[in-house]
Amino acid sequence: MRRLVTALIIVVILAIAAFWLSRPKPVAVTVASVGTGTVEATLANTRAGTVEACQRTKLSTIVGGRIEYLGVKEGDKVEKGQLLLKLWNDDQQASSALASAQVTLAAKRAEEVCIAATNAEKEASRQAELRARGFVSPSREESARTDAEVRRAACATARADIAQAEARLKSTRVDQGRVALYAPFAGTVAKIVGELGEYSTPSPPGVPTPPAIDLFDDACLYVKAPMDEVDAPKIAVGQPVRITLDALPGKVLAGTVRRVAPYVSAVEKQARTVDIEVDFAKPDEAAGLLVGYSADVEIILATRENVLRIPTAAILEGGKVLLLEDGKLVERSIKAGLANWEHTEISEGLQAGERIVTSLERTGVVAGAKATEEQAAR
Repeated sequence: MRRLVTALIIVVILAIAAFWLSRPKPVAVTVASVGTGTVEATLANTRAGTVEACQRTKLSTIVGGRIEYLGVKEGDKVEKGQLLLKLWNDDQQASSALASAQVTLAAKRAEEVCIAATNAEKEASRQAELRARGFVSPSREESARTDAEVRRAACATARADIAQAEARLKSTRVDQGRVALYAPFAGTVAKIVGELGEYSTPSPPGVPTPPAIDLFDDACLYVKAPMDEVDAPKIAVGQPVRITLDALPGKVLAGTVRRVAPYVSAVEKQARTVDIEVDFAKPDEAAGLLVGYSADVEIILATRENVLRIPTAAILEGGKVLLLEDGKLVERSIKAGLANWEHTEISEGLQAGERIVTSLERTGVVAGAKATEEQAAR
């Protein structure tokens, strides 16, 4: 009997030990207290945006030719109207000189013919006076008047020849404008394609040829960024924006939406997007930025201050959260308001000070599981 009792006691002890050792251990979780603060509804660009110049033009000559004059280098500051590049055009200059000489010749001929017409008119008047006195025959008077009219017509023709010669001269000057590039505004030369003596080719329709000179004005800058087409209906001109740049880590610049593209861009193998343009709220803060910098924008759709909020990462699918209560995970439904990637407004289901679980990705973090709060590493 003693042996049986002893064996029974040993079995019970082993069973208790096995149960104790095999029971699930509490899962360690990180928690956050429900608090109050500001919550914003925001939208962010799908791909990196770009700092752009308000004025930028890519210049090419209308015709091709050999570069005879190149008056600037990349990075040079230029003034409006400054000659930047010119192609060889000795033939056009010769044509212009010929046209100018023809204008001079036509003017001299017109002067000669018109003087003769004036004299003929004076002679016709004198013959008319003599005819009135009976000193000359009517036919003599008629002949003088006809001669005056012919010479006056010749004078008008000669003046028309002057206008024709001037038009021809103007045409040669227009042709010369086809081989020269002038700065349409004051700015900075970004890039030059071609060297002195090389052949410059303009861009034919439908053929993307690099421009001869890329010119921009960095006195005015803005950000162009692509937004997902799904978010486009929520974006409007005038909305406030936060701008961040990789070149200025930790710095946030204020901006405003100034334009929303009226169409969707469909780039192969990329999501469909709508481009927006954002002005800097304080242009002085943008001074010194380089055109082409990558930039991210965050559009602020709505803002609510001093509201109950929790980390967005703590919300489960279906609008639920896990709370740590008395060493156990308890599931609770909530009603959310404004939200962004960082915080979500809570309108129902939670109270300030309650502790919610934020480490939802860990194994074993489910409703009903025993848990302990993970202590922060020191």
